[in-house]
Amino acid sequence: MSSNTEFGNSNDWVNWIKESTTNKQIKCYDYKHFNNIQEIGFGSFGKVYRANLKNSHSYLALKSFFNFNNMTKEIVNEFKLQREVDFHENIIRFYGITTEIQSDNSKKYLLVMEYADSGTLRNYLSEHLEYLTWNNKLNLALQLANAISYLHDKEIVHHDLNSNNILVHKNTIQLTGFGLSKRIEESYNIQSKLYTNVDPQTFSQLQLYSLNKKSNVYSIGLLLWEISSGRPPFCDETYDVGLAVEILRGEKPIPNTPDDYVKIYCECRNNEPDNRPTINQVVAKLNAIISDFQQNDYNSDIQLSRNQLFRLNNDNPLNEKMSQIVQNFSRNNIKEIEPLMSNLIINNFNLVVNNIILFLENTDVKMRKSAIVNYLNNHDIDSQEIYYWLLDCQDNSSYVFLLGVFYHFGIETNVDRQKAYELYQMAANTENLLGITSLAHCYINGIGTSINKQKAFDLFKRAANLGSAIGTFNLGNCYREGIGTTINKQKSFELFQKAANLGNTPGMTNLGNCYFCGFGIDVDKQKAFELYQKAANLENYLAQYNLASMYESGKDVKKDINHAIYLYEKSAKQGFQKAQNKFDELINLKN
Repeated sequence: MSSNTEFGNSNDWVNWIKESTTNKQIKCYDYKHFNNIQEIGFGSFGKVYRANLKNSHSYLALKSFFNFNNMTKEIVNEFKLQREVDFHENIIRFYGITTEIQSDNSKKYLLVMEYADSGTLRNYLSEHLEYLTWNNKLNLALQLANAISYLHDKEIVHHDLNSNNILVHKNTIQLTGFGLSKRIEESYNIQSKLYTNVDPQTFSQLQLYSLNKKSNVYSIGLLLWEISSGRPPFCDETYDVGLAVEILRGEKPIPNTPDDYVKIYCECRNNEPDNRPTINQVVAKLNAIISDFQQNDYNSDIQLSRNQLFRLNNDNPLNEKMSQIVQNFSRNNIKEIEPLMSNLIINNFNLVVNNIILFLENTDVKMRKSAIVNYLNNHDIDSQEIYYWLLDCQDNSSYVFLLGVFYHFGIETNVDRQKAYELYQMAANTENLLGITSLAHCYINGIGTSINKQKAFDLFKRAANLGSAIGTFNLGNCYREGIGTTINKQKSFELFQKAANLGNTPGMTNLGNCYFCGFGIDVDKQKAFELYQKAANLENYLAQYNLASMYESGKDVKKDINHAIYLYEKSAKQGFQKAQNKFDELINLKN
């Protein structure tokens, strides 16, 4: 049965599923291997469950459907489109299907998907809005726009683009709901059949629904407003003629929303589709706003709540230091702060430290110092203040790990490798994944302990088995370089691919290297280029360097020296000296 077969009844769908699983186009999981199954979502389509796969501590999502025919059609669309959007970090992963035998011996089919720990964007915003700064909101908006841009580049439009079909995992957007999505050509065909006799004004209103690229952009406009406000547009309005007028005018901007951000979502919701920007223009404009934020210290828009404040102990020796921090925040012109009791101060450190830990998950160990220093400098945060805070807050394994990083690289203290090793070990003992992988690096390089590559391999394997993307990436390196095991090119490639699928940018970069050099896979320079580009867009310094090299040589892509210089400079700013040397060399040649 071909992929273009017309399906008339459920038997056709079943046959297609059987053929696809037999040919291993779709992976079929044994339902008996799932445990700890818990319902986490419910809607008109069916239910969503969270579950562990056998011998794994990480979660997967199981998606069921009430209507069999609708379910199987969604599997087909999910599968067909997912193959083409497989590597994007802001698109939910589709792993396969599983079947549960019902009491009447019938089969209940479920999709096996990537699990998102924070649920839908709608729920995430309603629960976390008070903790989100404008930097957070802008990053969510950019991730969403990037995901849609990627779909449009693949000539795919999303047909149900709303905040309930956008998930959030580790504070990162994960787009889902591809069952109703179509290729651009198919969408236009459907559109022409549905609205042949509809007048232009009415048709313009129907652009609310995702039928083409321009209507996807309209939906992005609605979602950008929702990200700024924490609620869907017009959710409190009565559904009548008056609402239609309000929709044309658009919701009022939320106070303190950046003017340029308001301008973007208003342009996206222009009543004339041809006057709306393209999604790539939206991405460019959001990038410009984020860059402006970083340059002009928009920490003044940090939103605060009582949960972001902590009580000072009068006997705390850090009182004097903390008073200075309060003054620093005052200088940042915070616009709206709740009335504070005299012994409360702003606890922005939790947010800062958690952000540092999040980006360290995608940072090579040797680049950690420059990554942390650059982050703190870009956000005008005193690294000594963070160091003192870490010393005082060691009741969290992530903070134990980060203090280890400070000792490892001598950030606001002398380098103390023995202390770093001990702190990494403490964090690892509580199953902290960055602690486990950092401890492994200690054994590889003899940091605070003797070299033991077998122990390093075992630790990376342990982290990978716990679902760690960076552990999976490092395990791939072990197989590539023969660290604690024999060299296995195929195994290394598979692990890099898995790490890339988990959103790990070093994994994407090394997977690109595999395709570039034919390591464990046939040479495919185009695939390598695409992977470098994805990782470079996520600020991976090696991917930026590799991409710059391709543009400089012009062997596998069109030569572009200016773009090469731009990428070398971006890589160099992250502390990569090799990129700095190339940047200086090309600048001298131009001059």
